[in-house]
Amino acid sequence: MRRGQGQVDIILTAPAASAGTGRNCARLTPLSQPDPDTLFTGRRFHIVRRQFNVAGQEHTHEIIKHPGAALILPVRYDGQLVLIHNYRPAVQTELLEIPAGTLEPDETPAECAARELTEETGYRAERLAPLLSFYSTPGILDEQMHLFLATGLSPGPTAHDASEQIRVTTMTLADALEAVRAGRVTDGKTIVALLYYDRFVRSAEGG
Repeated sequence: MRRGQGQVDIILTAPAASAGTGRNCARLTPLSQPDPDTLFTGRRFHIVRRQFNVAGQEHTHEIIKHPGAALILPVRYDGQLVLIHNYRPAVQTELLEIPAGTLEPDETPAECAARELTEETGYRAERLAPLLSFYSTPGILDEQMHLFLATGLSPGPTAHDASEQIRVTTMTLADALEAVRAGRVTDGKTIVALLYYDRFVRSAEGG
């Protein structure tokens, strides 16, 4: 799906347990041009060297600069969660994950969430509710991840990139949580999304 397709109603107010996350829909600044301290420039991130003064001593850190990502927890009308089996070359294995993707320049997290949901699963959402923002690996990386709950789903065709190896699956929340407990879900953002949804969204709804 390209920008401008798959319009949805963006719900800017998260459930009561997740209040204060309206910042998720703020427009983010795209990656800046490399500066003199840039060590590497890639398609999706830069690596820069930064000097920090701590207690009068200079320290050097290499930092990965990333535009951020949108994460989507899609829940169908029947309560089934829409997940993906995604082959990850970095770890050379297929992981069970929620749909997600990197923000494009001048794209809000909500716009990215709508786009990635359709590209990876084929589903369009009537509603996207921001749940949570968090840093993925703040020790080396400034990537901020923005989690959305997608509801009012309607199926359609996927639009995978040529390099993506993705299979769509569905499961109950109970089965997904059991997969987390048993170690079959090893993707960090997916673990965060499932546990947050179960603890703070479903419990608040009395589910």
